[in-house]
Amino acid sequence: MSGSEPQPVFGLSFDPRALTDLLQAPSDIRDLALAQLQDVVNAKLFGPKLFGELADYRKLYVDHRKAWRVVYAQRPAPAGAAHRTEIHVVAVRPRDRHEVYSVVRKRLGINRRPTSALAHAARSRSPQLQARPVPKPGPTSYAMPGLARPALTPTPNDRSR
Repeated sequence: MSGSEPQPVFGLSFDPRALTDLLQAPSDIRDLALAQLQDVVNAKLFGPKLFGELADYRKLYVDHRKAWRVVYAQRPAPAGAAHRTEIHVVAVRPRDRHEVYSVVRKRLGINRRPTSALAHAARSRSPQLQARPVPKPGPTSYAMPGLARPALTPTPNDRSR
């Protein structure tokens, strides 16, 4: 390395299957992914965080169409490594139909995909619909003692009209 190149801030490691992903990717995607990973290990780029069960991971949009993703985690480096922290790449895959995220979950051993907060909210009942004790209606006002009862039969005055 020459003196003008920045020293990497993080180490870099690959899940062996992610390395296979990278080698099998089209050459332009491979070059773009490696350039972005170089920026990540030099702390010039940090991809957006994922959420849900993949909240500890980040993604990189590899190409301008955002059709390919790199999914990685920042984690402590193994003992004796040159860096204290490393960037660990889990997958380099197309995003099509969320394939990359399905592959990452499988590689991490996440078998069942938990329901997202939005889906959970859509499937749950509104708190306003929860069963609450409904007060029984009280007696009508005319049934209360001491109050005037409405006339049910016509009075003599009503017949004259």
